[in-house]
Amino acid sequence: MSLPIRNIAIIAHVDHGKTTLVDALLKQAGTFRDNEEVPDCVMDSNDLERERGITILSKNTAVRYKDILINIVDTPGHADFGGEVERVLGMVDGCLLIVDANEGPMPQTRFVLKKALEKGLRPIVFVNKVDRARLDPHTAVDKVLDLFIELGADDDQCDFTYLFGSGLSGFAKEQPEDESDNLVPLFNAILRHVPPPVGDPAKPLQMQVTTLDYSDYLGRIVIGRVHNGTIRVGQQAALIKDDGKVVKGKISKLLGFDGLRRVEIEEAAAGNLVAVAGFADANIGETIADPDNPLALPLIKVDEPTLQMTFMVNDSPFAGKEGKFVTSRQVRDRLMRELQTNVALRVEETDSPDRFAVAGRGELHLGILIETMRREGYEFQVSQPQVIYREINGQPCEPFETLVLDVPDDAVGSCIEKLGTRKAEMQNMEANTGRTQLEFVVPARGLIGFRGDFIRLTRGEGIMNHSFFEYRAMVGEITSRYNGVMISFEEGVSTFYAMQNAEDRGVFFIKPGTKVYKGMVIGEHNRPQDIDLNVCKAKQLTNHRASGGEELVQLKAPEEMSLERALEYIGPDELLEITPESIRLRKMEKKKVAGKR
Repeated sequence: MSLPIRNIAIIAHVDHGKTTLVDALLKQAGTFRDNEEVPDCVMDSNDLERERGITILSKNTAVRYKDILINIVDTPGHADFGGEVERVLGMVDGCLLIVDANEGPMPQTRFVLKKALEKGLRPIVFVNKVDRARLDPHTAVDKVLDLFIELGADDDQCDFTYLFGSGLSGFAKEQPEDESDNLVPLFNAILRHVPPPVGDPAKPLQMQVTTLDYSDYLGRIVIGRVHNGTIRVGQQAALIKDDGKVVKGKISKLLGFDGLRRVEIEEAAAGNLVAVAGFADANIGETIADPDNPLALPLIKVDEPTLQMTFMVNDSPFAGKEGKFVTSRQVRDRLMRELQTNVALRVEETDSPDRFAVAGRGELHLGILIETMRREGYEFQVSQPQVIYREINGQPCEPFETLVLDVPDDAVGSCIEKLGTRKAEMQNMEANTGRTQLEFVVPARGLIGFRGDFIRLTRGEGIMNHSFFEYRAMVGEITSRYNGVMISFEEGVSTFYAMQNAEDRGVFFIKPGTKVYKGMVIGEHNRPQDIDLNVCKAKQLTNHRASGGEELVQLKAPEEMSLERALEYIGPDELLEITPESIRLRKMEKKKVAGKR
């Protein structure tokens, strides 16, 4: 491991091609055997990442090029996983900013670039997808330069190197008109423009923990960069906790990165990225140091959460029937375990032992945690997401987000009108052929429940991206849902006959044959008030057949309630019941609906 080293992070907006480009770098550096079968997006190893096509957790890999070891860290593009981005940028000396040739910089491009510039990194810009560009790729470079200036980059950072290419087709070139069928220009640019790591192998050991992993054989594994000194297998070391306490320990295993594998090594000097076993209670941001001269590195600062929900034990009539882990102790232990690796998450106990206040960076951040717990066999309930307010200079303030929409021209008016009712302010509007890009600043409250409306307004053809902008003075009340809900007032199994009779009342979320209980939300009413329905009523059979009774009657297709859709939909007096098998909406307390049924 005494090779010359380059440490680089790959940063970009979601879907601009980070993971695909890493695939191409790995293949062209000869990481895989000729006959080895390699899946697409090989770095997205987690099931949720593969299903959604996004990166959630940062990953480390390493390639060798011209006898130089290039450590590559693939980072998430979503601002909701900004905690991952912020901490891994402390491990690297340079970054590769990927920008889509057609879309140019997007909200998360601003977010990840801002973090990189604050760390003093000098990015290399890679304009991706030029093999299918509709626009001049140089336009994307101009937009990136505007963004650098807007974010306060210094002269050195603004004088960035840029390349054009395609991660999917596996080529890079210095000008769009050049000929190229490989990524050699990109490899050369990394060697030229990313500085070798600084650090003195002769100084006392200092290594910062930036990622945590777990192995059944080794226990907790900590991943980080050796800032100073040399780390060896079997040596005594000290862990400096975030409160300054020093815990003595021993390096039981030392692993380096080679392609996608971790390989056992005997020692690693300053500048290397390594994985270490031997410290069972190490946490993110803490320092592994020389036991005789323990010097802590500055703790990693992560942006505060902006959204909060209450996680609670399931107390519905169907509680405990579908889940493996259902008690408050099991839910609490799982949330506390998540805190060890998820640095942007906050969990607080409330005055009730069955409720926990969980705060995160956005609906996607919390939604991924809920979906992960559900797949592990947990059963629980969550409340409507609420924004976290702050008092700044004696004035109550709330989080605002930058929202960018890319919509068909015929949906522009309806999107602007809908966002106007949610207190959004338009900042920019740019028309392309057949589509328009709209930019807004909107309260985070105004975005709760907007995605469903947006899909309907654009008939599924719109693209929506948003990221945290700043805290501003609170705006007035925002109504996000105008229709009431249909509530079951019987426990049983829904029947085709009862649902057919109530079909004109609204849109159902359930199918015939679904188990329901009293207080469960079964659909959206087409009027502003809630309504109680009996969907378990069966048809009374007689020995007479009605004329037309043999006709084939079909119900309208129910609206599928995915986890994201349900989190956006629920109101302040409703809960979401989550089990490994089902997602159900319910009222917190059963309310009587006035009037004749």
